[in-house]
Amino acid sequence: MPTPAAPPRFPRLVTALAALALTLAVTGCGGAATRAANSPAPTVSSAPDRVEPLTPAPAPALPVTVTSADGTEVTVASAERVIPLTGSLNEIVQTLGLGDRVVARDITATFEQAAKLPVVTRGHDVSAESVLSLRPTLVLAETTSGPAEAIRQIRDAGIPLLVIAPAKSLDDVPKRIETVAGALGVRDAGARLKQRTAERIAAARKDIPGDASGKKPRVAFLYLRGSASVYLLGGSDSGAASLLEAAGAVDTGKEAGLGKDFTPITSEALAAAAPDAILVMSKGLESVGGLDGLVKIPGVAQTPAGMDRRVVSVDDGVLLNYGPRTDQVLTSLIDQLYGKA
Repeated sequence: MPTPAAPPRFPRLVTALAALALTLAVTGCGGAATRAANSPAPTVSSAPDRVEPLTPAPAPALPVTVTSADGTEVTVASAERVIPLTGSLNEIVQTLGLGDRVVARDITATFEQAAKLPVVTRGHDVSAESVLSLRPTLVLAETTSGPAEAIRQIRDAGIPLLVIAPAKSLDDVPKRIETVAGALGVRDAGARLKQRTAERIAAARKDIPGDASGKKPRVAFLYLRGSASVYLLGGSDSGAASLLEAAGAVDTGKEAGLGKDFTPITSEALAAAAPDAILVMSKGLESVGGLDGLVKIPGVAQTPAGMDRRVVSVDDGVLLNYGPRTDQVLTSLIDQLYGKA
């Protein structure tokens, strides 16, 4: 597996690495809403990495014409052979109950129902030849899917290709479900999935403990790829801020006014952020040698989170998907931040 040199949300970046379980490496979080400093060593829990499709499976009502995020009008006549080019889109199609129509995946779709499908990306670049060889009737992409030449080649072959805006916040969850369901001709199923997802997210948020002092856990989102010496601090556009805020926490990168997706970590920036906990993707944490390696990154050991070794870890394949399993991500964050795990 190639080692990424760029963080999530950049074009053709390397985000979610292969994993077959939702790994939650847990410690508490500082402040009144956290475990005591002498809390036990981090524990690891796991849940099956699979989606929960709607039943019964809907029957697509086609053809439909929809507008792509790049302004192109796309007419979908068949949903018999669908290729989603991101793990997040694959998850939505599968959860709508149309998994038997998905004929391929990109390398970020690692959940159980997709894991054995042929991969149509080389690294994280789309292979037009691989896509076309599978005779898709619909290809779903995001604005960051590429290279542009591959997207153009698929369209030039006459394949309906819908480009969808990437997700960055909880507000994007219903929009993306509705867009994908509309393109597949299953709007009613989309409405059902939107309602189910919204109800589950609301239920997850009810478990946030109250704090009479009003103090919220302060969390820094770090993107790590140790073998490439990539150590980045998430800003307001990293995609994590909405999740952290929904979990009752403060995203220190956003608070500090970091407007970009990610900026290189500096000791000064981390000291100023003073996070009570650090949020990482599980493969990122693994790439730096776990907790012991994390605290060796310059500046980490000097933060409250580093001194207390308080880390929240969620699997790469679901953390920033903003889809039907977002409630699971929120539950994980809340359990870890408030010491329920």
